[in-house]
Amino acid sequence: MPVTFGTSLPSRGGMAGPEQLRSVAQRAEDLGYDHVWVSDHIVLPQKVDSFYPYAEDGVPTFRPNEPYYEPLAALNFIAGCTQRVRLGTHVLILPYRNPVLTAKILSTLDVLSGGRVILGAGVGWMEEEFQAMGLDTYKERGAVTDEYIQLYKELWTKDQPSFEGKYYQISDTGFEPKPVQKPHPPIWIGGHTGPAIRRAAKHGDGWMPIGLRPPAILEPEELAGKIARLRKLTVEAGRPEDAVDLTFSTGVVFDNSTGASRSLMHGHPEQIAADLRQYQDLGVSNFIINFQGSTVPELQENMEQFSREVMTLVPD
Repeated sequence: MPVTFGTSLPSRGGMAGPEQLRSVAQRAEDLGYDHVWVSDHIVLPQKVDSFYPYAEDGVPTFRPNEPYYEPLAALNFIAGCTQRVRLGTHVLILPYRNPVLTAKILSTLDVLSGGRVILGAGVGWMEEEFQAMGLDTYKERGAVTDEYIQLYKELWTKDQPSFEGKYYQISDTGFEPKPVQKPHPPIWIGGHTGPAIRRAAKHGDGWMPIGLRPPAILEPEELAGKIARLRKLTVEAGRPEDAVDLTFSTGVVFDNSTGASRSLMHGHPEQIAADLRQYQDLGVSNFIINFQGSTVPELQENMEQFSREVMTLVPD
């Protein structure tokens, strides 16, 4: 399967803004990246005790008073600024939004963009954000997410959609337009835990864990074990073993690291390409790269170096 590369856009923090989003998305497209990604939080409470799964100490790395652009609105904007690059949520927290409205927004975006949507789907981790949004489903967020995915598919693929779930019911209604992509936009499940792997096996078109961010390290040997588990569960769900595409999301740092102490995805371009090939050998066909940069020009410089000096060393 051909390898694809994507990158995260500055949709939150000091670099977030329309010109920055447009500039980085268009540069990614010009450089040959296949997809661009935005993340999702809606409100950030001042006090958060929930454990953040991508920091070793569990403390969130963002600030409540920084800009954080709503991802579906941002992707609609980016769709109008680009022609080819695919548009992804990394990840959309499904329990936060009315599922019928979300399905409608995603379907509309897929039509208006010419079939470029990838739905990266997650359950959420911050109980305080659920509470701030008036939701009492935090403890059931996994079950809610599973149900909403099934409802999306029903709305996107059936002429007369009907759904009777625990959290949502709908019947006797039309739903148009349907997405351009058939049977529907790909749904890539985020997360690296057991429930996330089970969700990907049962409902996902792809699995997209974030790695190399303690405590979610996912070095090749660890990821290989999780992939084996995914494949086994996919077959048990009555699907072909290879029904779920593999994606790996990671940061990349260009530096002069050498020797045994060098960290994965840190070093010269040749070293980083060799690291990526280790994951490619496991069956990973999509990579989402997060680049360092405190300014847009610095971010774009790292994007350009990667496209010029690393992509060419990772074979299709």
